[in-house]
Amino acid sequence: MEAGIEQNHENVSVPTIGEAQVVPSTTKKTRVLVAYASRAGSTKGIAEFIAEKLRKNGLEADAADVDSVNDLSDYDAFVIGSALYMFHWLRQAEQFVSKNQSVLSTRPVWIFSSGPTGTKPTDKKGRDLKEVSGPKEIEDLREAVNPRDHRVFFGAIYPERLKGSTGWFGRFIPKEDTGDFRNWAEIEAWTGTIADTFSTCSLAK
Repeated sequence: MEAGIEQNHENVSVPTIGEAQVVPSTTKKTRVLVAYASRAGSTKGIAEFIAEKLRKNGLEADAADVDSVNDLSDYDAFVIGSALYMFHWLRQAEQFVSKNQSVLSTRPVWIFSSGPTGTKPTDKKGRDLKEVSGPKEIEDLREAVNPRDHRVFFGAIYPERLKGSTGWFGRFIPKEDTGDFRNWAEIEAWTGTIADTFSTCSLAK
């Protein structure tokens, strides 16, 4: 539920972080695309918030709907997010990853999902909602683009804003699970870890 650097590295010692090579940064700002698939605006809001915070941390960042992105060549890194619906990413988000895998798999990628709602952190069986909400295709996403991290954030849901079959299902959402449950402090903290990656270096996947 919703709720697109080069420099001479000759004789330079290059440390590594995980599988990524750390390359001393240049004066050119790292450009990040925050691409999202949103059903009713909640995930869009998260993506725009992340882009704003990345800009405040000195990066160039654009937030754009996955359906509006045609060229990734100008971007150095990516954050990709999707609303969760019935434990799955939206189809357009999956298609974006599949279509652009050749580029995404060679550059730093972070992914997030916007899904659970309500004030309780666990479901009726006591399971952590962030762990059981999905997406079910997470392993496929990891294999496709090897993301540095995946986070599930609580989202927002207003049944009256939903349309079609989603709107029909919205009628059965308990009242206590409707509203805006996005934790902006949590999202900002996660965004900070992404920005910190580029604070003293740029990454080549």
